[in-house]
Amino acid sequence: MAAGVPPDALGRRVSCGTDYGTVRYVGSVSRTAGIWLGVEWDDPQRGKHDGSYEGTQYFKCRHPKGGSFIRPNKANFGVDFLAAVKDRYGLSDKQDVQYGTGNTVVFGTKTVEFVGMDSVAEQQRQVQLNKLVDISVRECAVSHAGQEEEISRTCANMRHINLSKNLISSWETVTAIASQVQNLETLNVSENKMRFPSTPTFISSAFSNLKILALNQTEITWTEVLLCAQGWPVLEELYLSSNNITVLERPDNVLQTLKLLDLSDNQLLDGNQLHLIAQLPRLEQLILRNTGISSIHFPDAGFGCKTKMFPSLKRLAVNDNKISQWSSVNELDKLPSLRALQCNNNPFMDTEKNPETLIQLIIAKISQLEVLNNCEILPAERRGAELDYRKIFGKDWLEAGGHWNPEKNKPSEEFLAAHPRYPALCLKYGAPEEGELKGRQPLTLKNQLLTLTIKCPEKPEQKPVEKKLPESMTIQKVKGLLYRLFKIPGSELKLSYESSKLEGKEVELDNDLKPLQFYSIESGDCVLVRW
Repeated sequence: MAAGVPPDALGRRVSCGTDYGTVRYVGSVSRTAGIWLGVEWDDPQRGKHDGSYEGTQYFKCRHPKGGSFIRPNKANFGVDFLAAVKDRYGLSDKQDVQYGTGNTVVFGTKTVEFVGMDSVAEQQRQVQLNKLVDISVRECAVSHAGQEEEISRTCANMRHINLSKNLISSWETVTAIASQVQNLETLNVSENKMRFPSTPTFISSAFSNLKILALNQTEITWTEVLLCAQGWPVLEELYLSSNNITVLERPDNVLQTLKLLDLSDNQLLDGNQLHLIAQLPRLEQLILRNTGISSIHFPDAGFGCKTKMFPSLKRLAVNDNKISQWSSVNELDKLPSLRALQCNNNPFMDTEKNPETLIQLIIAKISQLEVLNNCEILPAERRGAELDYRKIFGKDWLEAGGHWNPEKNKPSEEFLAAHPRYPALCLKYGAPEEGELKGRQPLTLKNQLLTLTIKCPEKPEQKPVEKKLPESMTIQKVKGLLYRLFKIPGSELKLSYESSKLEGKEVELDNDLKPLQFYSIESGDCVLVRW
């Protein structure tokens, strides 16, 4: 092998300036002198050809112009882990130039010799390195572990390591580094295009304490994930974004401790791939942003029932996908533990022009949801959404065989498929009354006025008062009106209301900036005033 070219150069990662690539060929090229490296570049625009030159194919590239030849002296094959740490944290030999040469220190024009200065400086570096707990050597050209046991002797207290965007060529190198870090908890090796084991290998104890692992943009496949996962016995968070993962397999006896899985920016074959990971017992958060899924279905559960899939899933992100049918939103209500959902930028969200109505529909369809697109769902907002949903689809319910008499109430299968929560909403709030189902009247002021009874339950001497108030009136303005009635400052008033349809159930009017209609107050309801 030529000078400057490592014996294992083939397959190694290299950088050249700001460009990264993989060595696919080492040797001579016709009509030229000396040794060349054939490199397949991560960015195809850096290349010139597909690995062939003057009719001879020297190596292959995935992109027709993703390769080129460079001289070995132009390629950076990287440094060992410890050298990168010392350099990044200002603890390398290069930082000791103030000591002059050898064991001397320069004071003005005088040079004073200190016996043992090298060993003292080395000891000080050793102490400082041993204090490091959280280490980042991102973009430091790390390519190998270095001398055996040197890391464990020097950085004994490391727990969190960021090795992203380096020159690591294989998972074996990652294992060699991690095996020297006794209490490693967090590891980020994203943006290193590397080789992973393709067959079962010896299970290393290097990752026995690892809880968080990021493998974004590493070209790992799901099969390789499952092979490596045998060595991740307590892993809780796994980030696998942008890896061209298209198919999943059932993780038998691995990843059973996983709480978070990020598969974003992998174009999955279809939504049914999710069934293969649905039995992960502790999975609480699943990130599926931009995975190309067009539908979600849990076939093991019928209308209004809970699925046995994803038993612990609390937070789900399916934003930036191709979900076009509301039936997929209905399916999400089957998840027994779901509390937070992100679903922006899906075609089904374009079916409703009014963004507020859109949010109300999602809230009404998913019973246990507490956070939607990073916004908390307040109890009053849920109540309003569910009451409106009950009204909006009440006419469809009647036409499909719904009835106020429970014995005659037999809505069709088609209606239940489209509105699986409707029977539960009728149980919760009562079946919609005929007056509620009339078509929307023109929004004249008369139609917008609510006839409300105002009572002071703790002040029996105050007689109930009937008032006609616009439904757009804010709670703050209602308090201003009540101040004129009772001479009590609005800041001291606490308002709630009782629905004429739900006796004994009191709803707090707790947001001064919201209008009466936000709380779904209707004519005939009673506003309760306390101070």
